[in-house]
Amino acid sequence: MTLLLAAAMLSAATLNPAATPKDKAFGEDVEFLRKHKQTIVLASSDGQSKIAVVPGFQGRIMTSTAAGDGGTSFGSINYDLIAAGKLVPKINAFGGEDRFWMGPEGGQFAIFFKKGDEFTLHDWQTPACIDSVAYEVASQNSDMVAFRHDAEFSNYSGSKFKLRIDRVIRLIDRSAAAADLGITLRGDTTLVAFESDNAITNTGTEAWQKESGLLSLWVLGMFKPSDSAVVIAPYVKGDAAKLGPIVTDNYFGKVPVNRVAVDEPHSVIYFRGDAKMRTKIGLSPARSRPIVGSWDPTRSVLTIVKYTLPDSAHTLPYINSMWEIQKEPYAGDAINSYNHGDLDKDGNPVNGFYELETSSPAAALAPGASASHRHRTIHIVGPRDTLDPIAKQILGVDLKTAEAALK
Repeated sequence: MTLLLAAAMLSAATLNPAATPKDKAFGEDVEFLRKHKQTIVLASSDGQSKIAVVPGFQGRIMTSTAAGDGGTSFGSINYDLIAAGKLVPKINAFGGEDRFWMGPEGGQFAIFFKKGDEFTLHDWQTPACIDSVAYEVASQNSDMVAFRHDAEFSNYSGSKFKLRIDRVIRLIDRSAAAADLGITLRGDTTLVAFESDNAITNTGTEAWQKESGLLSLWVLGMFKPSDSAVVIAPYVKGDAAKLGPIVTDNYFGKVPVNRVAVDEPHSVIYFRGDAKMRTKIGLSPARSRPIVGSWDPTRSVLTIVKYTLPDSAHTLPYINSMWEIQKEPYAGDAINSYNHGDLDKDGNPVNGFYELETSSPAAALAPGASASHRHRTIHIVGPRDTLDPIAKQILGVDLKTAEAALK
């Protein structure tokens, strides 16, 4: 979650007087979405793996299921904001398991602030192309839908960008997703996998240069929280003098020690996904691996995110989105995780969620050139004893250790 989205939740709070209903069945969520927006459902041949995609919300994958219309719906959806049927200032946080975003948010090359603005809540504004406009459906079949949108905007330094956004959503075959992870599914285990393939193309006449500001592709997945949900982020070991800090944990002030932990023996970072305190962490490209995940024992779901991480990522510029004039505008993160923590008067989460986010390197594009970023999400549901060796194989740690790390 960006600083912008976190702050904007405060302005949207009037549309969320109580916690959003949790754990609706997938079919119920689709029925609700279709009352308000065109909704495209992509489904496997047996009707078990499904995703719901909304063109009017920038082609977001709003939610998914591994067990048909009656199965658990995994995505966080802002029912109250969608039902209100009107846009709110600053940002429209509709939800979604895979939504397209762009950076930088803050700094001298920010696209959320215009020249002369102060880096305050009063001045920021989400660009409409990643917030409120619909994307055109360019093509569609039973397991894929492609979107296109043309956009123009300026950054804080006054540089102008003209670009085309292309976004391809795919439902991934279960056996292919399992093979890609190197696992074998047992009969007591279900899985849904999907991905977005995102690209931006410089449709202007001027090259994008570091000195005047670059853009990055950023994909964010919003998931339902629980008191015991934990993000599991494998990291690259190494000397801090060469690789930098293991984790960035000061986006909203220092993250309390009971909410983030570094497990050096397993090379894993743990982070709470309980929606009870607004906190955020990040991993630099030098520390990131091309995979991050989470475990929610209350729903018995192991979530895995794979994404495009170039082999040379540690040498490439990544966007810094801090709300300040930055000394290092290209020293940002490749992975982020955000825990949204607005609480009602009784201490219950209001429209609570946590996020798994990935970013591309900064894109220095000549006219006509493109940059892309792929983000794949896999939910694996089954008995704990089945999921435990899968977690250890993919994320490097068993589920018991992950659960105990933040207690």
